[in-house]
Amino acid sequence: QVQLVESGGGLVQAGGSLRLSCAASGFLAVFPNMGWYRQAPGKQRELVAVVTSDGIKNYADSLKGRFTIFRDGTKNAVNLQMNSLKPEDTAVYYCNAKWGASDYWGQGTQGTVSS
Repeated sequence: QVQLVESGGGLVQAGGSLRLSCAASGFLAVFPNMGWYRQAPGKQRELVAVVTSDGIKNYADSLKGRFTIFRDGTKNAVNLQMNSLKPEDTAVYYCNAKWGASDYWGQGTQGTVSS
């Protein structure tokens, strides 16, 4: 059974930083795509950033320059460095892994940015 476990959320003041980590277990191959999504209260889940096992990255346009996604392409783990955080970045952050048409999700980790 595939499990994705996130860590690193918390409470930070505006302008601060958070680093999220996600590790997947129960899957023998390397996921070609892993990434992060977020869901703010009352809003739909949205893309934050994704990265392939080859290191190709894609970010939500509004987050470029503040967020950095990185992973070791030989492992099923992905990290997200979030800098210059704003109150509007407050959300539950979900780790995602894709294999073909299958999507795997973590349970989510709360990131809260106070003004």
